[in-house]
Amino acid sequence: MLSCDICGETVTSEPDMKAHLLIVHMENEVICPFCKLSGVNYDEMCFHIETAHFEQNALGRNFERIKRIQYGTSDNRKDNTQQCRMEINSSIHSASASNSKVSAQSLLKDGTLKHKAFYSENLTKSRKFLKSKEKQCDLSKIKGSVYDTMYSPPECPFCGKIEDCTQDMETHVKIKHANLLDTPVEGMDRVQCCRDLELAHHLQQEEDRKRRSEESRQEREEFQKLQRQYGLDNSGGYKQQLLRSMEREVDSGRMHPSEFHRRRADMMESLAIGIDDGKTKTSGIIEALYRYYQNTATDVRHVWLSTAVDHFHSSFGDKGWGCGYRNFQMLLSSLLQNDAYDDCLKGMSVPCIPKIQSMIEDAWREGFDPQGASQLNNRLQGTKAWIGACEIYTLLTSLRVKCHIVDFHKSTGPLGTHPRLFEWVLNYYSSEREGGPKVACTSKPPVYLQHQGHSRTVVGIEERKNRTLCLLIFDPGCPSREMQKLLKQDMETSNLKQLRKFVGNLKHKQYQIVAVEGVLTAEEKIARRQASQVFTAEKIP
Repeated sequence: MLSCDICGETVTSEPDMKAHLLIVHMENEVICPFCKLSGVNYDEMCFHIETAHFEQNALGRNFERIKRIQYGTSDNRKDNTQQCRMEINSSIHSASASNSKVSAQSLLKDGTLKHKAFYSENLTKSRKFLKSKEKQCDLSKIKGSVYDTMYSPPECPFCGKIEDCTQDMETHVKIKHANLLDTPVEGMDRVQCCRDLELAHHLQQEEDRKRRSEESRQEREEFQKLQRQYGLDNSGGYKQQLLRSMEREVDSGRMHPSEFHRRRADMMESLAIGIDDGKTKTSGIIEALYRYYQNTATDVRHVWLSTAVDHFHSSFGDKGWGCGYRNFQMLLSSLLQNDAYDDCLKGMSVPCIPKIQSMIEDAWREGFDPQGASQLNNRLQGTKAWIGACEIYTLLTSLRVKCHIVDFHKSTGPLGTHPRLFEWVLNYYSSEREGGPKVACTSKPPVYLQHQGHSRTVVGIEERKNRTLCLLIFDPGCPSREMQKLLKQDMETSNLKQLRKFVGNLKHKQYQIVAVEGVLTAEEKIARRQASQVFTAEKIP
């Protein structure tokens, strides 16, 4: 039980006390129950009661406890006792106020000097009056209370409703305005909790929906980006790109309209017969390299060169995606000049890029590499799809050219280098390193070299006097005007810079090579076609 320090009213809990104080003492005028002091706030009134009426206030609380113990066995007597106590307290308050000769303001100012005498006098009179009142009063006839004499009917501070008594007002506030109090009524916290959970669930669903939508959008953008990167966005193939590129050249003034029509006619003829027009080809480089190493290159100890091979570079029609096709043209140009492959390549010429796409599709239809065909939707013609080592292997095998793939799947040297790749190429071109001539033109075809985003063709290897190795590489990204500098009689060493690649120049995470080994029989071709259902490669290391 809690007792109000101002009026002595008892309540059962702290929330009830807050409501009581709000209704009775905060919204209405605060009046001292002992001396009728008013015009001050709640905190000042508490200080006044504790300093000016301490013993009188303590007497009322003690009297309440005594009466509660004395009459606690009967409900009727308890009600009568409460009514009598309120009447007696009212009388005590009146007597105390009438006997006091000091104003409320002077008590607050001079309470330290006079409060003991004042308390003793009032306490004696209050006790005498209390005893006489207890003997004379009839508990069933005492009327009125401290609330009837001190306060007007309580008014709701929220809606203005007036109730007959404080208890009714407290009940009204707790029921009608529970959401405005610190503690909700029974069940209100459960309802609010359910609403909060529903709101939290709704917000979480909305956040998940937005996240899934954003992830889906990013996936579509990434997929479209990959499609564009690998030429699978249905934007046309070699023919469409070549025409658009030449039209831009005409619009910019870099190409005359007559040149446009002439090149367009040449392109249509090349596509019709399926043979490359040779406009990007440079021949005779291997022979020029042989002469250079024989006469100069004093810092080179040994050099091994492949058989004759033509260089092909990218054109307007395949710029940005045609390196794999151009490297196949280089490799095939070497095989066509090698008598050992006449049996399987008899009557062939270097095909144009759309023809190469058609030949790979034919190999897929024969049953080669079904997984690779599925990844490219079984279609290359009319697209700018990239090809790699697997497609080169598939095409060569379908032509009965014996080859295999070697996968250098991780670095074998410091700083991400691949010295084992250089050693493999050296062993491929030369079985005996010591005692041979300085320059060796071997019977070995060039090697197809693939890494992420690009491919090139290895046409030889140098062993320098400090025992370091250097690959000689044809890059389809190098234009003809640069490659033709190698054909000069007085070729300078600086011209070889575009061909030479040292160990420190090859630092991609992974490399794959396709090496030609000979010719397949019809039975071996069938066996390899069956084996290509699950592609395997030699791994180093």
